[in-house]
Amino acid sequence: MQDSVKIGILYSTTGPYGAMGRDAHAGAEFAFHEYRARGGARVEPVFFDPRADLAAYLEGARGLIRDHGCRHIVGTITSSARKEVIPLVEKHDGLLWYMCPYEGFEANENVIYIGGCPNQHLIPLFDYLLPRHGVRPYLVGANYVWGWEMNRLARELIHNAGGTVLGERYLPLEETAVERIVADIEEKRPSFVLNNLVGPSSYAFLAAMRELGARDPAFLPENCPVASCDLQECELGDIGAGAAVGQLCAASYFDTLDTPDNRAFKVRLDAWSGGTRIVSSLFAAAYTAVSLCIQAIEAAGSDAPDSVRAEVLARNWPSLFGDMRVDAATNHAALPFLLGRINDRRGFDVIASAPALAADPYLTGAPARPAPRLRVVS
Repeated sequence: MQDSVKIGILYSTTGPYGAMGRDAHAGAEFAFHEYRARGGARVEPVFFDPRADLAAYLEGARGLIRDHGCRHIVGTITSSARKEVIPLVEKHDGLLWYMCPYEGFEANENVIYIGGCPNQHLIPLFDYLLPRHGVRPYLVGANYVWGWEMNRLARELIHNAGGTVLGERYLPLEETAVERIVADIEEKRPSFVLNNLVGPSSYAFLAAMRELGARDPAFLPENCPVASCDLQECELGDIGAGAAVGQLCAASYFDTLDTPDNRAFKVRLDAWSGGTRIVSSLFAAAYTAVSLCIQAIEAAGSDAPDSVRAEVLARNWPSLFGDMRVDAATNHAALPFLLGRINDRRGFDVIASAPALAADPYLTGAPARPAPRLRVVS
């Protein structure tokens, strides 16, 4: 194996999704800590913080590749940042390791997808919600590709179920003026709300929905839940005073997961961090991506992306998500589905689950879908 290999770590630790970036950054740090504790010394991290500036993601990735020789980059949180970086990674024939849940309809030879796509989070979430709460939801989302695409898919799922979307509204990432949306929800009285907001917008919305439920029991979580696919344990403290207790989130990992591997992982993590740390799915996914990248580099004897990708695809890899298999046709990991209900301890109680689901990023295995219908939204 070559003498020294560097892996780029590209996360924003400030800005509207800073809580997620900080947790992912910490997950990557812990993976390198464990690698060094095993005696590893040849693979080193190079950290770059783009500070939530989309242009800085591209410049940061360019610097990691050009100045530090990184052929692998673990990082980006938002789909906008991922799509900004991918052409550069393609140009240099590197690998981007992406580990956030995302909206699907993408597969790239130069990306390893550790985060879930809609058939691993949104579709099983709706399979749970529709028979229990009805087919008249309200959709809210961040005004960029994640919100647009997730709500587009939600509209199709509701149409196929014979239901009606009662409203659909979008906010910029840092917008916290949610009063008009909540008033519209109060007037239209949906059966549940799908929340694809991000960061401060989501926190303000969840707090406002808690206030709405306090004055009208029809909007308490047990009656009209707010369900998300991108809410993390590390964000719950930012929502404030348990305002999101009872609401739902789909994920592939929760801190409360009661498995021998997760219990052992948390013992090691607490020894490193010097206290009891709540682990988010982003922390776990970043840790997994870095660990898998290092193991595949060592197995290949080189950081050559083609060789590393071949090693990743060749076997199952033990992980916090169970034995992980990455599909050679899509470069996506098979992931379990977990549905969590937010508790009063800044965590999630798992209330439903399904074994690892093979990724279907283009929904080729889904039932026949109607032609897209254009809608005016605000």
